[in-house]
Amino acid sequence: MNGKKLPLSGQTALITRVSRRSGVGFAAAKRLAQDGASIFISHYSTHDEQQPWKGDNLDALRHELSEHLTVDASFADISLDLAGPDAPSTLMEHALALTGSLEIMICNHARSGSDGSILDINTNRLDDHFFVNTRSTVLLTSLFAQAFSGLRGGLSAAPGDTVAPDKKVSEYETGRVIWLTSSQARPMPGEIAYAMSKAALAGLVRTAASELVRLGILLNAINPGPVNTGYLNPSSTDRSTEVLEEILETMPHIPRTYGYGPYPVASPSSYGVGETALGDYY
Repeated sequence: MNGKKLPLSGQTALITRVSRRSGVGFAAAKRLAQDGASIFISHYSTHDEQQPWKGDNLDALRHELSEHLTVDASFADISLDLAGPDAPSTLMEHALALTGSLEIMICNHARSGSDGSILDINTNRLDDHFFVNTRSTVLLTSLFAQAFSGLRGGLSAAPGDTVAPDKKVSEYETGRVIWLTSSQARPMPGEIAYAMSKAALAGLVRTAASELVRLGILLNAINPGPVNTGYLNPSSTDRSTEVLEEILETMPHIPRTYGYGPYPVASPSSYGVGETALGDYY
């Protein structure tokens, strides 16, 4: 390292849904580790095994990710279904136990599959996607804000109330939260529940960010666009042959996730607040 301090040395990052080495979460965790952060990840391989692309070898994933840690950094993980109402609290408790603090959180987790069109969507499908993709992300962000600021919620705020006095925002003393959204701004036929859950996050990001910035936390969202994490491979796709051929013909150079990033957590560009960054195809 030539004695040069890495940008995330001494910081700890929580990244959700790091369960496959071909996934966006793994690429993000690897990059943060290379930048000096301690890493805590969550995964839920049961969900992956239910998908056409299947799961990964978690021991191999842990080993490969650990190889990118710096000497003073720590690593731990937990398997957890974020659909449960108490799951965000459980995850935050374990993540904070790694080093005693959290400075970065990337909410990369999402439920996919078991969806439907507007004609066959039902209560269970809507709830299943909302609980994992939306509710848990908002609750995790609330818990992150409480841990980072040392503040706790009291009585319900009235419309227009601010959460706390303004706090100075500094490049290296600022909490950062990233929400992963999706292509919900475009038609997503057959994915009513998924599109709803991601659209809710995209619509909320500016309101939540306006409160978090007063606590010294910068919240932004990323819509990575099409990234082939396996779902666009003919052998493991969840699309029909016709749809897959149309996607690959329209967008022939869809990126894979290896080396994907960097996420805006350690550079002047991360001063954006409440924004949604778009991938190459947008």
